[in-house]
Amino acid sequence: MEIIPAIDLLEGRCVRLYQGDYSQSQVFDENPSSVAKQWVDQGATRLHVVDLDGAKTGEPTNLNAIASIVRSVSVPIQVGGGLRDRTRVAQMLDMGVQRAILGTVAVENPQLVGDLCREFPGKIVVGIDARNGKVATRGWLETSEVAAVQLAQQMAELGAAAIIYTDIHRDGTLQGPNLEALRELITSIAIPVIASGGVSSLTDLLSLLALEPLGVKGAIVGRALYTGDVSLQEAIQAVGSGRWQDVPPDSGFSAFA
Repeated sequence: MEIIPAIDLLEGRCVRLYQGDYSQSQVFDENPSSVAKQWVDQGATRLHVVDLDGAKTGEPTNLNAIASIVRSVSVPIQVGGGLRDRTRVAQMLDMGVQRAILGTVAVENPQLVGDLCREFPGKIVVGIDARNGKVATRGWLETSEVAAVQLAQQMAELGAAAIIYTDIHRDGTLQGPNLEALRELITSIAIPVIASGGVSSLTDLLSLLALEPLGVKGAIVGRALYTGDVSLQEAIQAVGSGRWQDVPPDSGFSAFA
């Protein structure tokens, strides 16, 4: 299972939110690219970057910071936040980002997601951020009536390379992942799932590792890395780190190696 450090960008700085609340942000570093290099130096094989300003406004905002991260490391980077049309997705991929994460648009314009999956095979990941089982959109500021499992099934059928599942109530809280909700989701689809939200310890990561045979192929870790509750090197050693390869989802080969 791949351990993926999270870098959340707000006004160009590396921050963490508590339960997705923009008013409860904590700045961890003024220089996101130095944070990226730190995680790669410690063994990270992939980075998860979120443009929090972009998620809220609908337009990628932290482009300079993202470009700097891409230039500073050699590992694959997946980016989400404000990617709601083809132009923005193509721009992100042209910058050297390996995979674009679509969230709000998956709920509001699923046909576009299908089109992008066909145009950029293996490059489109769908982020499903759930609050009480329902999908939240627009930087978690709104909650739809769409069930997380229902959306995951629809996105899998449209050709998404993977699903990133976040339980908002656990995100940034260090209370552990929502294993019950995660199990329900992964057993409903056949594409890889990356778990996000609430990881606080190696014990939490080992609990997620137990779900790897069902489809959990990665775990995004944020606040616990920044607070020191989890050592990235120890986490990688404990659960292994299979790097996700650039393989289109319909190629017949595993997306992880």
